[in-house]
Amino acid sequence: MDQAPGSPQGPQDAPSLPTCYRHPDRETGIRCVRCERPICPECMISASVGFQCPECVRDGSGTGHAAGAAQPRTIAGGTIAADPRLFTKILVGLNIALFLVQLRAGDRFTNNFFLIGQAPLPGLEGLQGVAEGQWYRLVTAMFLHDSHSYFHILFNMVSLWWIGGPLEAALGRARYLALYMVSGLAGSALTYLLAAPNQPSLGASGAIFGLFGATAVLMRRLNYDMRPVIALLVINLILTFGWSNIAWQAHIGGLVGGVLVGYAMVHAPRERRALIQYGACALVLLAVVVMTLVRTGQLT
Repeated sequence: MDQAPGSPQGPQDAPSLPTCYRHPDRETGIRCVRCERPICPECMISASVGFQCPECVRDGSGTGHAAGAAQPRTIAGGTIAADPRLFTKILVGLNIALFLVQLRAGDRFTNNFFLIGQAPLPGLEGLQGVAEGQWYRLVTAMFLHDSHSYFHILFNMVSLWWIGGPLEAALGRARYLALYMVSGLAGSALTYLLAAPNQPSLGASGAIFGLFGATAVLMRRLNYDMRPVIALLVINLILTFGWSNIAWQAHIGGLVGGVLVGYAMVHAPRERRALIQYGACALVLLAVVVMTLVRTGQLT
């Protein structure tokens, strides 16, 4: 009997089941929970949930590819480490160690490494500063603190520990370190560009404000309550503009750099994640270079 259009298909037209990828002559309705390839009863290996194929079990892979492909990842694509605060501990330790060196060596040591545009300094011959080719001061200033004030380093290190640890765990070590360094350099470059040439600047505040900015972006991405981090950020901004002897340029530069890089870290699509994340870092670094060259041209 002829089959009218739209009527149910006959048994001979029923779609066939897929065949096992290792045994093409065997139909199966079961798939590997990792790579999703069809597997027959002979190839099924029981897992905590469902069944896995032999290749995924052997390779330890979540996709049927290389074993590393199944490693747990952070929201930014970083590898989850056994100690998620390791780099934060290193950064805190490095800042404290250099502070002790400052106390021991005195102001002459600090004068060689804090950020200054162009000026004569006690104990050093001639003009000193970034404009005189001492570009390393943009980096070294990020790890020095006022050796005449314990409050300066105490406040910064508490902030770094409180903000940095959770952020490192969320981003992964490499991305966290990139964020820290790029934010700090953005703060140094904006200070060099806008501050008076003879205004000294030092401290980890620029990098820490970058961590604040990235934390706000991350919390927004995860739909967390934004009020605590916003309140803390507002308090810090009030102190920035209301307290004398604070390089507000470093705070603002670090904050803007941290927001831009942090947004790229947590919003980049998975298929182009590394390109967008490190591309954002490169763009902020390019801005750092441009600001530095512009200011150097003004002072020389």
